Amino acid sequence: MRFNILAYDGIEPIDIGATFGVLSMARRVAPQLRFPVVARGGAAVVMANDLVLSAHHGLDDAPRPDALIVLGGPGWQAACEDADLLAHIRDAHAAGAVVASVCTGGMLLGAAGLLENRPATTKAEVWGEEIPPLTLLAERTGARTRRARIIDDGDIVTGGGVSLGIDLTLHLIRLFLGPEVFEETARILEYRAAFEANAERLGDVGV
Repeated sequence: MRFNILAYDGIEPIDIGATFGVLSMARRVAPQLRFPVVARGGAAVVMANDLVLSAHHGLDDAPRPDALIVLGGPGWQAACEDADLLAHIRDAHAAGAVVASVCTGGMLLGAAGLLENRPATTKAEVWGEEIPPLTLLAERTGARTRRARIIDDGDIVTGGGVSLGIDLTLHLIRLFLGPEVFEETARILEYRAAFEANAERLGDVGV
């Protein structure tokens, strides 16, 4: 079972922490799980505030995933103009992978043409005079957006903002590895109560 994590310059450190960190804990329960980080050229990614992340694979040599998780962060705007990144997302989807997004990673799914007239969510909370990405997603992609924790539309799964990447990753674990692995991972993360509280507060679609 392989969940590739797609990174690019300007992702938020919390987004890689929410995905890679949860998958790292899940691998204690499901040792068959693999979760390589994929980035352009297999090079290091400079995240927001200059923390550096090493990638395992480039776009061209990445192994075929069961799910592709696209991270978010302030670099999303430049990433939405990167034809190679967008093609990688489209190709994974065409090859049968579930494509999932954390936070503003949903903007890349939209830019790749995967969200038109489909239900989707992304980051809603902003700082200062920023326009909420949730608003931009609807305007730019034709997605049927709503504020939610997770929207599961089968082959496309989008998550809300920032820390909800934990919920999204746990949802994918439940989807691919089953309820027992999900429950045990949530338990050892000490996150089960927060998962349930977020579901009650924000709601889900299609799960």
